[in-house]
Amino acid sequence: MAGNIDMLNAVINAVKEVAKYEVIPRYLKVERQYKHDGSLYTDADVATQEALLQRLEKIYPGKIVSEEMSLKQQQDQWNSGSKGLWCIDPIDGTTNFVNGIPYFAISVALMRHGRSILGVIYDPIADEMFYAEKGKGAFLNDTRLPIKKYIPTLLNNAVASIDLKRLNKRLTATVSTTPPYASQRNFGACALDWCFTAAGRFDLSLHGGQNLWDYAAGSLILEESGGHMCGLKLDDFWKEPLWQRSVIAALDSHLFIQWRDWIRTNQ
Repeated sequence: MAGNIDMLNAVINAVKEVAKYEVIPRYLKVERQYKHDGSLYTDADVATQEALLQRLEKIYPGKIVSEEMSLKQQQDQWNSGSKGLWCIDPIDGTTNFVNGIPYFAISVALMRHGRSILGVIYDPIADEMFYAEKGKGAFLNDTRLPIKKYIPTLLNNAVASIDLKRLNKRLTATVSTTPPYASQRNFGACALDWCFTAAGRFDLSLHGGQNLWDYAAGSLILEESGGHMCGLKLDDFWKEPLWQRSVIAALDSHLFIQWRDWIRTNQ
């Protein structure tokens, strides 16, 4: 197995190559299709997944969990992949991709013993590569995260990324009518939401339940940028349910405590 730096560079190059040859040529040129569970996918998702699988297998032959696999395949791969597992989302933000909204990304994480040790998230439209290794910091292209110099320490000055799906009715109503922050955004791609929080573009983040491939890479990037996260009920984010983890996150520690406490008081 290659050293971590070599592996990280190999993953970055693989993701860029797949974006160039499989994703961008299909942008605005694919029709939406639906899985049995009603979720959206396209030919681009499938082609991107296959291209990533081929390249990642050559970098490190671990197990693989991908969004486009069946539930049984995902569970089987997870159960047998504690020593090394790739977790990928071929196109995070498929609805945006199909509709020409330039907020989507390829997300790849390498996990061991249930935790992410390497994460790469690439926005091919903006040509922004977010990446991190455990214990080595997080970066946007060659710039260490966060990139914003001023991070507010009070909720009423903060910009929040809020996804209302899977939040209970009481919290949804309170967030919608009497939010504690200055402004709210929801752009529809979980992986990039993590990255924007890590970069300081979002000060706060809230999601009622993300899938493994939604948070595997992004959570590491936020952690390595110095950010903080927990679940709606549990302080240890990694003890939340594996396949649908709720997220409370912020870059600044003081802001995080205020945000967490406000949410838990109002849910």
